[in-house]
Amino acid sequence: MPPQMTAGFHHITMVSRHAPRTLAFYGGLLGLPLVKQTVNFDDPGSYHLYFGDSQGNPGTILTFFEWPQTRKGGWGVGGIHHLALGVESPEAQLKWKRRLSDAGVPVSGPLDRGYFQSIYFQDPDGQVLEIATRGPGYDIDEPMEALGKKLILPPSSRLPEGRDEMGIRDRIHPDPVPEVEPDMVLQGIHHITGITDDIHRAHEFYEAALGLRLVKKTLNQDDGKTEHWFWANYDGKTIGPNSALTLFAWPGSDHRARPGGGQTHHIAFRAPSQEIQSQWREHLLGMGVEVSPVQDRKYFQSIYFRAPDGLLLEIATDGPGFAVDEAPGELGQRLQLPPWLEENREEIRGRLQPLTLEDLEPVKGEV
Repeated sequence: MPPQMTAGFHHITMVSRHAPRTLAFYGGLLGLPLVKQTVNFDDPGSYHLYFGDSQGNPGTILTFFEWPQTRKGGWGVGGIHHLALGVESPEAQLKWKRRLSDAGVPVSGPLDRGYFQSIYFQDPDGQVLEIATRGPGYDIDEPMEALGKKLILPPSSRLPEGRDEMGIRDRIHPDPVPEVEPDMVLQGIHHITGITDDIHRAHEFYEAALGLRLVKKTLNQDDGKTEHWFWANYDGKTIGPNSALTLFAWPGSDHRARPGGGQTHHIAFRAPSQEIQSQWREHLLGMGVEVSPVQDRKYFQSIYFRAPDGLLLEIATDGPGFAVDEAPGELGQRLQLPPWLEENREEIRGRLQPLTLEDLEPVKGEV
């Protein structure tokens, strides 16, 4: 077994084709603080933007590689279908539906997923996003101490044939929402949903590799057929925040995820320290998993490996954090480089399109 159960997600990294547009959408429209503007350390001619809560705490971090010339990506086996961000209440969720719709971003939902309510939309590159409510939680149809023990069939009211589509479409906040109000603040990663070709193999892997425990076996509520399993940091009493990984099962499918704009590059899980990360690395090697050497990402240390279906995974340390080169109240305001790239600052800056405060003005989605 691994040295301990991961606390959950550290970050998710996606692909953008235009950094200013990404800043406008995530920073302006969604109101997420930009906590670091730097470059891809493996390709310093392109941006790497980090969004999160005001301090960039693990579990809240969304990062973007800017690849201006890349093709449009697509989801499939070994990739991520969508990213869900958390919000406290259904009322706040309806405000998000109104704010997004008024900005020209098509929104579907809210849909009753039983364990939470969801709305769906896409970012300008086509990444599928969800805003999900915090509750009611995974114990509505199983006791908290025995989650994930049996396949739960969703009631017909949650399936397409049982939905009141007109009523769902018409549910929206009555007034415009020009600013992100306090109750609307997004609470980091609610869950991440991928696609796998062998759900049982995936279960064995995530349990053995990261200590994640199964908390729900159900069906995709948009077709009522595809198995949909959930794992999380779960001790039989509570489920850790920002920790739910879910997978759709496409048994034996050879439809692979296509890298590119609007697709996730990798997801990262938390390690509390470099010592624990080292123990995880040895544990993974002992499982026969190919693992990268430790990579210095300045704000954390990283190791990389792949799930059996090909999904790229990372274990990142919680520290040292984003305040190592900027004051906590000034995160994300200036281009930051690691020491080994600092002597090339002017050359690097010349390759990047400047980011300005004007980029925080919300733009309409291109979906």
